[in-house]
Amino acid sequence: MRYAMVIDTLKCVGCSDCVVACQTENDVPVGYCRDWITERVDGSYPNLELELRSERCNHCDNAPCVRCCPTGASHIVDGGVVMVTENECIGCGACIESCPYDARFQHPDGYVDKCTFCHHRLEKGQLPACVSVCPTKCMYFGDLDNPNSEVSQLLKNRKYKTLAPEAGTNPHVFYLI
Repeated sequence: MRYAMVIDTLKCVGCSDCVVACQTENDVPVGYCRDWITERVDGSYPNLELELRSERCNHCDNAPCVRCCPTGASHIVDGGVVMVTENECIGCGACIESCPYDARFQHPDGYVDKCTFCHHRLEKGQLPACVSVCPTKCMYFGDLDNPNSEVSQLLKNRKYKTLAPEAGTNPHVFYLI
């Protein structure tokens, strides 16, 4: 099994419900975020295109944050979820610098923090908090290895992109365009 998130940029309205759900579910300190909304405008007036998207750790197969971690605190668990073991992290920041998605931050308690796809919820058979609360249902989550899963079907039938493909990380967050 390889977990993946698919986000439909044509449905996202930038409401930030996913951000608030994540902060609440994961007790993220005030002023910090494990996920965020990005707004991108392309073109020139009057022919403008607006893209709103929810961003986070991309839970990469080829994760530079895992490779550079000197203690092994950053690691990949079953399902391809990239995790940080708080009590093994020395807070050196190497993983923050190596992440092409700017998806990690220094927690006030001294360790590095990031999106975990709400791994504690996945273990109970629940969806990540962000997916559960999205009012436009633009976020999908499932098994990339199952060709019949909703995420696999969306990627098969819709045009999509990943962020920073030149980084060669093989991310598991996909954006329908």
